[in-house]
Amino acid sequence: MLIHSAEIRRDYRARGWWGDLRLQDLLARNARLAPDREALVDPPNLNEISGTAPQRLSWLALANLVERIALVLLQQGLQRDDVVVVQMVNSHELPAVYLACARVGVIASPVVGQYRAHELDHIIAQTQARALIVTARIGSHDHAAMAVQLAARHPLVRAVLVFGSISSATGAIDARAEIAMAHDTEAVVRYDKEQGIHADDVVTIIWTSGSEGSPKGVARTHNDWLIYGPQIGTAYRVGDGTRFLNGRPLTTHGAFVGSITPWLFHTGTLVNHHPFNLPVFLAQLRTEAIQFTALAPAILTSLLTQPELLDGIDFGRLRYIGSGSAPLTEALVKGFSERFGVQVINFFGSTEGASLVSAPDDMPDPALRARYFPRFGAGGFTWKHRATSLVETKLVDLETGATIDVPGKAGELCYRGPMVMTGSSRAPDLSARAFDAHGFYKSGDLFEIAGDQGQYYCFTGRAKDIIIRGGFNISAEEIENLIASHPAVADVGVVGYPDARLGERVCACVVLRSDSSLSLATLVHYLRYERQVAAMKLPERLLVLPALPRNPNNKVIKATLRDLAKPEHPLSPDPSVPTT
Repeated sequence: MLIHSAEIRRDYRARGWWGDLRLQDLLARNARLAPDREALVDPPNLNEISGTAPQRLSWLALANLVERIALVLLQQGLQRDDVVVVQMVNSHELPAVYLACARVGVIASPVVGQYRAHELDHIIAQTQARALIVTARIGSHDHAAMAVQLAARHPLVRAVLVFGSISSATGAIDARAEIAMAHDTEAVVRYDKEQGIHADDVVTIIWTSGSEGSPKGVARTHNDWLIYGPQIGTAYRVGDGTRFLNGRPLTTHGAFVGSITPWLFHTGTLVNHHPFNLPVFLAQLRTEAIQFTALAPAILTSLLTQPELLDGIDFGRLRYIGSGSAPLTEALVKGFSERFGVQVINFFGSTEGASLVSAPDDMPDPALRARYFPRFGAGGFTWKHRATSLVETKLVDLETGATIDVPGKAGELCYRGPMVMTGSSRAPDLSARAFDAHGFYKSGDLFEIAGDQGQYYCFTGRAKDIIIRGGFNISAEEIENLIASHPAVADVGVVGYPDARLGERVCACVVLRSDSSLSLATLVHYLRYERQVAAMKLPERLLVLPALPRNPNNKVIKATLRDLAKPEHPLSPDPSVPTT
């Protein structure tokens, strides 16, 4: 499937940005050059999470596994450009599935393990998925049974492949048993040659919840992903054989950019972690000779105040840590530098491809690195990071649409370049709204120009109505529409409220119908079990109000609701609300 015009493909190749290299070509190279080097390491607690013993795979073993999975995909009747929805735990099998799909031109559409039928019904229908690939169990949830039920509602789904026990999923296919019997891998080689699968083909559709009411898919080709390889190497200061500790779900844009792409590009070792558990994570840092990882600002801040937790970690190897999803502080960046010799790299990014990086080469001062980002692609400034030549950026006044070129005035950050998506998959209306007339993606994030020469961007807030909980974007509109369907609710506004660990949590502000009552527990039960909503989207505070604050245009004043929802308000999160 091609998503880029012939003109763009020619232009990007002429500039040296794109080529003919595919993800599976990097896998084959790595298996040839470093066959015995560790490629993938499973979480040590994988058996508790999914009932599977953790494994460690070399590059050669991974390459062989990928060929067998690819053969199984063909045997199930999947063909080039078919979409498979993938919901799996962070184990060696998940990257192997991605690479197997790429090998035969099948498009992998990964989703986070927290998604339930509400989100998955939309994604399966939107992608016209032909198969579902799942881990049988993640935590206490039976994903195999859920996948079979979903397949029954979507007639285009021809197969449900399950990694793990299928005892509760009649009609599912035991993926591991099929892989064990898959021997004619020459059929995969023949299929690749016959189909002419190339670097401009779509390889993934990644999902994000922006301000719109439903998840939107962003399609990426081999070239879209591989353009990040050299940039990440520069920003992370990583090279051949780097050992990465990945604490994010391997289903997100951030994981592909920050873990999968540099791992493949640098023939590294990807040590996986799932779900986030600080003691387990710290133990992996100690025992796995990790050279790069990423952590949320709240976790880093907590570690800085409890330095004894970091005893035994080799900071001679672990010199760089990435962070993002929330603003950093000068004390955090400076503290890790002075106490441990660790440089914290400040990232700002989105699934749509908008990204900024404050790395030590360009921002050696911790105070600057915590607060500002280089104005990549704004013209007139020289930066060491390669991304400056791959992106154009500008700030736009939300009211007038005029470009802002003076410090101190907030505007929407807009991007254009080869890292930015072409549009939302099979959603032309969303795509049209996402770009301006000049082809700049409208990020929905507000920045100001800063610095004595106007050389920096400073994040000031969000224009889009989203809540970022634990690194996940949650659409306030989506949750409002779901809560509005409850028979007791007359009006609703959903906002985020601050949380030291997760960044934000979800607060539902409701107006009730006459003679109705509603508790947080009742609302959560309705959303979780009747509407089958992912747990991470469930409200953790409920405000019952006589009316929602509205402006003269009848628009809900979210700023007022956010003030009411702050932790100093007498209400507290309900400890009975499930969050995983």
